[in-house]
Amino acid sequence: MNFLCISCYFKGSAFLKASKEMGNNVYLLTRESLKNEPWPNEYIDETFYTSTDENTPEHFETLIKGMAYLMKEKKIDRIVALDDFDVEKAAMLREEFRLPGMGQTTARHFRDKLAMRMKAQESGINVPPFSSLFTDDAINDFIANTPTPWMVKPRGEASATGITKVHSGDELWKVVHALGDKRHEYLVEQFKAGKVYHSDALSVDGKVVFSRGSQYLSTPMEVAHGGGIFRSVVVPFYGDDDKQLQKETEKVMTAFGMKYSASHTEFIKSDEDGKFYFLETASRVGGAHVAEMVEMSSGISLWAEWAKIETAMLKGEKYKLPKVKKDYAGILVSLSRFEHPDMSVFNDKEVVWKIDKAHHVGMIVKSKSRERVLELLDKYAAIVAKDFHAAVAAPDKSTH
Repeated sequence: MNFLCISCYFKGSAFLKASKEMGNNVYLLTRESLKNEPWPNEYIDETFYTSTDENTPEHFETLIKGMAYLMKEKKIDRIVALDDFDVEKAAMLREEFRLPGMGQTTARHFRDKLAMRMKAQESGINVPPFSSLFTDDAINDFIANTPTPWMVKPRGEASATGITKVHSGDELWKVVHALGDKRHEYLVEQFKAGKVYHSDALSVDGKVVFSRGSQYLSTPMEVAHGGGIFRSVVVPFYGDDDKQLQKETEKVMTAFGMKYSASHTEFIKSDEDGKFYFLETASRVGGAHVAEMVEMSSGISLWAEWAKIETAMLKGEKYKLPKVKKDYAGILVSLSRFEHPDMSVFNDKEVVWKIDKAHHVGMIVKSKSRERVLELLDKYAAIVAKDFHAAVAAPDKSTH
């Protein structure tokens, strides 16, 4: 089988390796600027390059022409988007060349924050109050009926990129007017105070076959806008949060039409009423090395199992999930003021992984005790803050 994998960010090496090991021919489409990244080229049959990662009609037309040329000699059986910003490209190419997998309508539920909220709300899933910015009346109605503060969010960005927090109707209107003719690309949502969680899952035949729930100790919003240190930890097994996250993940995947893929879904547990509210989801493996934390906790490589699921579905075979472990794991990642920081100070026996990236410091710790994981994350966060940490302003628009 011929797999075309699209990634305009350097990630997904484990997916590419597993796809090849399953006997597939693997083709990679990536940005030309990523040509010298350490891709696992021995597992890639051929690499194609694009000059931009933009999701514009002009670039889509270029991709269609390139795909048509490729298909003259190679029948592509499956297109897989490895990064969030490539979901739309993959869906468009599937539609154009009538290939199986997620089409453009379903892909909207995993890329468009407004579509996500509308679909979740109509499916009976809790979401914070929100509104599009299409009409003045809708904005004024939101202002009149929704307590502050509010968040103005881009519909198509990832993580906390481009989010603005406002505290009054006048502030909101200033932001809306500043957006000009791009206001339709944004939404406004009530900010709910609470703890933010993420659920990293695998789906097969429309059913969630694996999920691991974790809590952000420093949310992506805090890290992006406050220059904090990213930390996350697996929630207590069999506890109320664990059970609720599994239940809510299943509800979201069912409502959004997920058939088979990896997914990363975020929820907030409101301080006000203790309920879980859906924030957003994505039809890919979570970023910020969350996949490595999940693997250390469960023994499940989200990237590799996703490749096995895609292959099994394509061949009409039954997929079998490996045995799942239940260890506690936590991750810490921060920008570093040193290009190649000396991380020898993080030397406790529970340290099972360290980041290998310029101007970054980070590690994953694993233990049978969640308390021990939290203790180490607190200890290492203090060291990182004092001796390593650097911060940069959050971008107004995403950039790779």
